[in-house]
Parts: sequence; C-alpha cells; structure tokens
Amino acid sequence: MPSPISSLGPLGPLPVTPLDSGSKSAGGFGSILTDAMQKVGEMNNDATKSVENFLSGEGDDLHKTIMATQRADLGMELFLQVRNKVVSAYQEVMRMQV
Repeated sequence: MPSPISSLGPLGPLPVTPLDSGSKSAGGFGSILTDAMQKVGEMNNDATKSVENFLSGEGDDLHKTIMATQRADLGMELFLQVRNKVVSAYQEVMRMQV
C-alpha cells in the first residue's frame, strides 16, 4: 500500500532558481531577487484565490487549499531568510575597513 505522502505528487517549482554561471545575458543578482519576489507574490495570489474558491464552494478541496497556503507561507519564509542574509552581508561589507 503506498503511503499517503507519495500520492500527493510534486509540490511545484521553488521560488529561487540556480544561476547559470556561463551566462553573460543574465540580469544579475537584482533580477534574481525580482523574479523571486514575483514568484512569491504569485504563490500568495494563488493561495488567496484557493481560499476564496474554497469559502465560496466553487470546487477547491480543503487539502488543495491548505497546500496552496502552506506553499505561499514557505515561499515567503524562504524569501525573508534570503533577504536577511543579504542585509547581513551588506552590513558586514560596509563595516570593512579599506
């Protein structure tokens, strides 16, 4: 008998994608953060729509609604941790003596 967890399927893409080190056309770190912010926003919008559909009775299952809200929450937590690390690194660089 398969476990219930394996029947859930893939959770979807992560909000941050790895860099291609050989690519010169990449927009840099700023574009990566912008893309991550957009993906987190999209996950939040999807979660909001899922909750609205569930509350109005338009067809979303409870487990799909919970998964969408958890995905949005985890995406936001990840983005906040990355932001905190970037701010910490910036502050450390600013404290360096030249």
